[in-house]
Amino acid sequence: MLYDIEVLDSEGKKIKLEEYAGKVLLIVNTATKCGFTPQYEGLETLYKKYKDRGFEILDFPCNQFGHQAPGSLEEINQFCALNYGISFRRFEKIDVNGEHTHPLYKFLKNQEGGLLGDKIKWNFTKFLIDREGKVVDRFAPTTKPEQIESKIEKLL
Repeated sequence: MLYDIEVLDSEGKKIKLEEYAGKVLLIVNTATKCGFTPQYEGLETLYKKYKDRGFEILDFPCNQFGHQAPGSLEEINQFCALNYGISFRRFEKIDVNGEHTHPLYKFLKNQEGGLLGDKIKWNFTKFLIDREGKVVDRFAPTTKPEQIESKIEKLL
């Protein structure tokens, strides 16, 4: 179950995802040096618009695709704050594919496979989770945040 999974926040503190029970979540693997990095702007817009209605974005930097999330978490945090004014929560870097796949991404991929089955294709793959912790949709990196706004609204 999603809410049984533990992750580390950007300060290395263990967070059990049950903290997000009852909220609509968008979970995204991100990178700061990617062609899709400008999607941070759309993600922040969605977050600001819907956070007061029970919407959260969980940002998991991932350096597995072309090493496009280099640097420390502090550097990533500074980049996101300075360039996009990001106010949603960021977590420690994780692996989303391969031998060291984080349990969160094992769960997400098991619930909602994509074109590559259980593989994440690239940075900015997005998973939409309902208030009960069920994965209801998976979006390709090319899907812009504004394109999924109506689906978020329906879940809220």
